[in-house]
Amino acid sequence: MTTLLALDTATEACSVALLHNGQVLSHYEVIPRLHAQRLLPMIKQLLADAEVPLSALDAIAFGRGPGAFTGVRIAIGVVQGLAFALERPVLPVSNLAVLAQRSLREHGAQQVAAAIDARMDEVYWGCYRAEQGEMRLAGVEAVLPPERASLPGDASGDWFAAGTGWGTFAARIPVAVSGQDAAMLPHAEDLLSLARFAWARGEAVVADLAQPVYLRDQVATPKAPV
Repeated sequence: MTTLLALDTATEACSVALLHNGQVLSHYEVIPRLHAQRLLPMIKQLLADAEVPLSALDAIAFGRGPGAFTGVRIAIGVVQGLAFALERPVLPVSNLAVLAQRSLREHGAQQVAAAIDARMDEVYWGCYRAEQGEMRLAGVEAVLPPERASLPGDASGDWFAAGTGWGTFAARIPVAVSGQDAAMLPHAEDLLSLARFAWARGEAVVADLAQPVYLRDQVATPKAPV
């Protein structure tokens, strides 16, 4: 049976999850600025609790962003180190999609408008719909001012609001929602759920391709000279 490890440090939350023999174990802490110190010990403890050696892993999934630049880099550094050492592939997963998947698990939401506070008076934004238990992107992910956030052109029915972008900017986001969890952060358990779908589709990639997705290109890369 497939054994997958998932980890995420893209926001204030630090979490890890393991799929082994069809069972899921996870650990989740909200520990701003302590991810670098806690992530490896959390992985070690999770594997020990499950009595699973690192060598048993088939692949490693991680939150690829968007999120805090430093946090995303911590996850990628750890994932690449493990994946290279074990010669295992990796599964990059969107952190906005993870929020949507958590909304499905905890609130039964079938359509989710996910927003992460991107600082600089902007939000990371993405809309998702449930398809056979998997939250799939409807449209594109973007970083934009709250006032420019919108649902897909064919949107109908109820939409659930998830993420810290709603906590900060709800009054400025011109989108009607039927419910919200404005404090929600990504959880590795939901990242693992999405990774299982990706693994089944053969979407794992080599560790070299474990790259961050910041969305905000003008910050993540230097501007070209004028």
